[in-house]
Amino acid sequence: WLFMSSVSGRFTSSPESKMEFDLARLRNVSSSDEYLAVIDDICSSTMTSDFWTITLPSDLATSAARSPSMFAFFAALNVLDARALYSQHTVRELMDPATRGTRSALERHHLFPVAYLKKQGVEDQRDYNQIANFAIVEWGDNGAISDAPPPTYVPAMEKRFDGKILNDMYRHHALPKGWEEMPFDDFLKARRSLMAETIRAAYERLAGAPQGEIITPQ
Repeated sequence: WLFMSSVSGRFTSSPESKMEFDLARLRNVSSSDEYLAVIDDICSSTMTSDFWTITLPSDLATSAARSPSMFAFFAALNVLDARALYSQHTVRELMDPATRGTRSALERHHLFPVAYLKKQGVEDQRDYNQIANFAIVEWGDNGAISDAPPPTYVPAMEKRFDGKILNDMYRHHALPKGWEEMPFDDFLKARRSLMAETIRAAYERLAGAPQGEIITPQ
């Protein structure tokens, strides 16, 4: 319920009316099974196929610094026990408050660095700061990559991992095959759809779907 209401922005507009509607659905509930049935029905009617394939990818087309869809994607990496991009450590491990020092272990990294994009003629902040152009990496890797173009830094990073680990990493991080060579606009469009699949996989896991029914991001 929390994941659904957060990623869909259920209570961001007219929250009092929406809460009144939800409570009205529960007015005649007399058992825990009935309560869960109402909750499941609301979730199912919100998280439809169109939500995952149309609404959510559209919501990801933003450069807002605090977007529910962005937080949902980062949370999904945690739920799916994914590694940070090009890291030996999982997002969960690096987010653990017990492991934090004077600097955050994780940082948001522009997959296509801003300086590189500006040289390619991409000048609008709403484009180069889109959510789909960010990944979470260890701070050391973020500094090492700096402003290097993807075709330069990606091969060096990939050498750290065998094929299976790399494929799993790219699947979780919603990176299409050969993404580093893609035109930027094509990359953003493809990644938004894949990010929605990753978020859906995490939601289905939280919702208790049998393992065989969980949508696996491709």
